[in-house]
Amino acid sequence: MSHFKNIITHNPVFDNVLRSARMVAATDVTVLIKGGTGTGKEILAGAIQNDSHRADKPFITLNCAALPESLIESELFGHRKGSFTGAVADKKGIFQAADGGTLFLDEINSLPINIQAKLLRFLENGECLAVGDTVPYMVDVRIISATNSDLQKQIDAGRFREDLYFRLNVIPLEIPALKERIEDIEHLLKHFNEIFSKQHSRTAPKFSKQAIKILQNYDWPGNVRELRNLCERTSVLLSGQLIEAENFPHDFFATKTTSSDNQDFALPDAGINLNKLEADLIHQALIRTNGNRAKSARLLGLSRDTLLYRIQKHGLANQ
Repeated sequence: MSHFKNIITHNPVFDNVLRSARMVAATDVTVLIKGGTGTGKEILAGAIQNDSHRADKPFITLNCAALPESLIESELFGHRKGSFTGAVADKKGIFQAADGGTLFLDEINSLPINIQAKLLRFLENGECLAVGDTVPYMVDVRIISATNSDLQKQIDAGRFREDLYFRLNVIPLEIPALKERIEDIEHLLKHFNEIFSKQHSRTAPKFSKQAIKILQNYDWPGNVRELRNLCERTSVLLSGQLIEAENFPHDFFATKTTSSDNQDFALPDAGINLNKLEADLIHQALIRTNGNRAKSARLLGLSRDTLLYRIQKHGLANQ
């Protein structure tokens, strides 16, 4: 049974991402998961691990931003007794603990530049070197990393090694933001309500049509994690009730689409054909970039996968 079944989506872009993830799960290829905070990068990494031949081996996660720079090298690679103040005994690192399994490096963009060199060495030949040691050791560890920032900008600023990026980015998987997959909101509401009604022994609340419409128009800066938190809050405080618009915090009504400060386009009185407008803007972007889809995606404020889906949707594949 696939371990991807608990990842809820009816969005074609995300569905393509999951299809690719299922394929790479059967291999040991290095994966870089991209996406905003709260999109579910660790959940996707876990599904890849659990669907792989390493499923019965360790799956260890490390948030690269959670440890001070002075400790992260020792945590990853281990250290020898006396190698620094406080090193009173030999210590094995996370790489040794994950031997045979998978190491998930979250917020890889926060990895210090000097540690990036040691990670690159491991990816190139499987070698690790403990702090204070002179003899490297070998481990068999699959690396899945994740980032919520633009690594290319970090490379340009000299904060991330380009050669490491190429080693990590063998298979890029980009999770779309929740605001780009609004068709999933109702399904996620049902999924989370079922979880929390059992967990807290409460009757799951129901959401009115108006309430769902508000959720679909909201920007979701916290993505699926924010929706999950909302569901847990309503399951506990509004158990068995019908959730209406007045039950939401005021933040849910201050969306990007309704803010006059961010209004770049005035809707004509006669209205527009949204599909035609979208197709025309994509066509213009492709012409301006001479067909370069990555640059076109940046011009339109879309992920590359979302742009490819919309190009196919509008029959612009030959542009």
